[in-house]
Amino acid sequence: MEILPAIDLLGGKCVRLVQGRYDRVIEYERDPVEVANDFRESGATWLHVVDLEGARTGSLVNTEALNRIAATGARIEFGGGVRDRAAIQTALDAGAQRVIIGTRALEDWQWFKDVVQRREFLNRLSLGVDARLGKLATHGWTQDTERTAIELAEEVANWPLATICYTDIGRDGMLLGPNIDAIRAFSAVSAVPVVAAGGVTDLEDVRRLAQLNLEGVVIGRAFYEKTLDLRNALEVAHRDDDGR
Repeated sequence: MEILPAIDLLGGKCVRLVQGRYDRVIEYERDPVEVANDFRESGATWLHVVDLEGARTGSLVNTEALNRIAATGARIEFGGGVRDRAAIQTALDAGAQRVIIGTRALEDWQWFKDVVQRREFLNRLSLGVDARLGKLATHGWTQDTERTAIELAEEVANWPLATICYTDIGRDGMLLGPNIDAIRAFSAVSAVPVVAAGGVTDLEDVRRLAQLNLEGVVIGRAFYEKTLDLRNALEVAHRDDDGR
């Protein structure tokens, strides 16, 4: 299981949103590239980078920051404001290894199905599944839908996606621990590798998630506020099933 430290970009700064709310912003007064370098030095090979302004407005804003972060050598899972093929290509060209699409996918399912099948994007796209009480949310988590996360996972079972990025909005940025039951239920039905996000606080959370069938886990606020050490988290996440 990979650990993906989160870098959320807003106004050129690293921030965290509490439960995805733009009126509850926690700012961390550091340059995103410095943060990325610290994560890299602690052993992270992947980073989860989100353009929060892009997620809210529907167009990429922080591609320059993405390019600077990519220059650290990290592999990047990037999302926020990706609404068309041009934006996908822009993010890939700026250094992302895989690009998350959430809102546009849910609003135009046939478009998403078609773009996933394009040769240049095969296994480079991740479906962003952001759930609040099991129901999907869009537009930077500001709008709820009636569609369920599990229904979505079942529908894309045979698609050439890189991953599904599953976020439990109710736990995100709260330091209350992940919703293990919801993540277990989702990963159990998903044939696509799952990266889970939301609520990871301490090493015990990492241990519990490592027992599930996950490709990776996104962790943000716990690293910034030092309730969890990245090196220790990586050690637990990379252990073999027999504990080595």
